[in-house]
Amino acid sequence: MSILIKGGRIIDPANNIDMIGDILITDGLIDKVAASLTAKEAEVFDAQGLVVCPGFIDMHVHLREPGFEYKETIATGMRAAAVGGFTTVCCMPNTDPVCDNRAVATFVAETARRNKLINVHPIGCITKGQKGQEITEMFALAEAGCVAVSDDGLPVMNAEVMRRALEYSSMIGMPVIAHSEDNRLAEEGQMHEGYYSTLYGLKGIPAVAEEAMVARDILLTEMTAGRLHIAHLSTGGSLHLVREAKSRGIRVSCEITPHHISLTDQALADYDTNFKVNPPLRSQQDVKALIQGLCDGTVDCMATDHAPHELEAKDCEFNLASFGISGLETAIPVTIEYLVKTGLVNISQVVKAWTAGPARVLGLDRGTLTPGKAADITIIDIEATKTVNSELFESKGKNTPYQDMTLQGWPVATLVDGRIVAEKGRIV
Repeated sequence: MSILIKGGRIIDPANNIDMIGDILITDGLIDKVAASLTAKEAEVFDAQGLVVCPGFIDMHVHLREPGFEYKETIATGMRAAAVGGFTTVCCMPNTDPVCDNRAVATFVAETARRNKLINVHPIGCITKGQKGQEITEMFALAEAGCVAVSDDGLPVMNAEVMRRALEYSSMIGMPVIAHSEDNRLAEEGQMHEGYYSTLYGLKGIPAVAEEAMVARDILLTEMTAGRLHIAHLSTGGSLHLVREAKSRGIRVSCEITPHHISLTDQALADYDTNFKVNPPLRSQQDVKALIQGLCDGTVDCMATDHAPHELEAKDCEFNLASFGISGLETAIPVTIEYLVKTGLVNISQVVKAWTAGPARVLGLDRGTLTPGKAADITIIDIEATKTVNSELFESKGKNTPYQDMTLQGWPVATLVDGRIVAEKGRIV
């Protein structure tokens, strides 16, 4: 079976391609990329006026299964990802039971394979039971398909334990993903600590709660020659630490989320729990710093931190509400609306942050349109305008701060291994 995608603007940062042209897909693989192609008996996809990219990769999602299927399942999360323009996602281990052993990792990988929609890679725990006391059997997790380890949702407060994890990471060749938060400094915090937390009367989470842990883990990474990735980096101070570490050759990478570059702490004026996220929405100065970090290459990639919740977890008093945003189905239009349409970041940089960037961090053989590679492709109409309606989400999580917002730049089609799995907001 062959598909010929014609006349689109092809953007492939991994190969420094930005041109109008065609892509021929044969038997699930990229066959040719050229200015003009013809192919007998190929199904033609007209991409004129559209942006054609390598399949988008989200290296930080919460699919909730096993244990929290009332929030999300692997199947519903995969559907949300496909509709949102993502061909590959990596799921965090804070399930029940947590993904701290081969059996759970195998369950996640096999469940995803049976659904045959998009690529799903499990991320294993750093410590057994996410208790921060004893590192997991990382070699076994890697053999079961895990592409990284993380205790996301919980920081590893014990520096000695984090040191050992980083030492093992250097041997295995997969990164340790840090949830950078000093939980004593952040304890019971509800939003970013600053002017607006005082104005709104909510206990704040200071920027230094993140920055102190980023600094500690960078020093441990330098000591161990390990591989460190900072999840959902949210402050200008953290970004400065990463930039300085990279200048010294320390193996550290970082990600930022769409909500941390589009929203600030001021947005919590109405105490809408859909804006409650951890790390919290930060100041306008932090937003500017993160965007600059994306432009200058300090930020390696973007990730949604997709955190779906049931209605009851958000429809309650602010201090009792769960942290998290359901982000898979709005990530592309949010980044285009707030970065590309504002002229702050060019479209090639945004595509790189969702493709070659996460592929490099995790060592995935994806995120490129190189001939011979898997034909994972995301096609976007950057002029398309639509109003967000969470009731139409494929995800079980309807908790979005973008409800009723009109955003520009939506995915048109998602192809995985040469198959169109989603088109115009619907699963095919």
